[in-house]
Amino acid sequence: MQYHVNGELVSAEDATVSVEDRGFKYGDAAFETLRAYGGDPFEWQAHRDRLQRTAETLGFGDAVPDDLRERVGETLAENDLSEAYVRLSVTRGVQPGKLTPAGDVSPSVVVIVKELPRGGTEGESVWDGPADVQTVKTRRIPSEALPADAKTHNYLNGILARIELRRAATEEYRAEECLMRDAAGNVVEGATSNLFLVTEAGLKTPSEDLDLLPGVTRSVVIDLAREEEFPVETGEYSVSDVRDADEAFLTNSTWEIRPIGRVDGIDVGTGPMTKLLQRLFDERVENEHY
Repeated sequence: MQYHVNGELVSAEDATVSVEDRGFKYGDAAFETLRAYGGDPFEWQAHRDRLQRTAETLGFGDAVPDDLRERVGETLAENDLSEAYVRLSVTRGVQPGKLTPAGDVSPSVVVIVKELPRGGTEGESVWDGPADVQTVKTRRIPSEALPADAKTHNYLNGILARIELRRAATEEYRAEECLMRDAAGNVVEGATSNLFLVTEAGLKTPSEDLDLLPGVTRSVVIDLAREEEFPVETGEYSVSDVRDADEAFLTNSTWEIRPIGRVDGIDVGTGPMTKLLQRLFDERVENEHY
């Protein structure tokens, strides 16, 4: 594999950053994960804009290179990939070992790609069935402490939640994703996914006013539902609301739309709304990229 590191294509074994890089030392970095379909990044502008916003939140907005999309294209081409997972990272770069960052930034910019199956109506899913999820004790970090809409290298919150899942796993129930709540007890998201519920009232998802990272795929799903004139509600929901839903599913760039099979061992499952949104999503990908 060839990765893009600081403007150069290098082999995976040679793709390194300095141990003095602040992304390594402090998690002082912005990143995005997205999918490439047919050789093109899906929802590129939305991902690029969010990366920019995160970098600006961290105080190095000028570090995101103008030619980042070209670097993605070069990395895909060098690896002869048209269907891929793509990860973009922009760190504050190498600086002296002080917590307070220097004003001048010499960023590290990395593009990593990995092969995925074809998407769209003729494609196949990266998952082999609905996801079982489990509520965890680890709460989402409040935005007053760390802005929830900033996608940084500091993912300890989600890591701790996933460790909870591993410790709680049994032969009968082994959850693949956690259900995280905010300090007030509202369900907000998974460790790497956004949450949707379906009830008689329509499609529901936790509000962006809560401590969550609004995903790009989440936004696409909301758009698709509204285009079909389905009721879409954003608000505050409890664990019981998820357990009692007629349908529930998760979204992220890699999974796309993945049904939830069980919540804390309670059956939820897929249904007509989830299946329709999956079809509409696949059709959008097919029309835009193939």
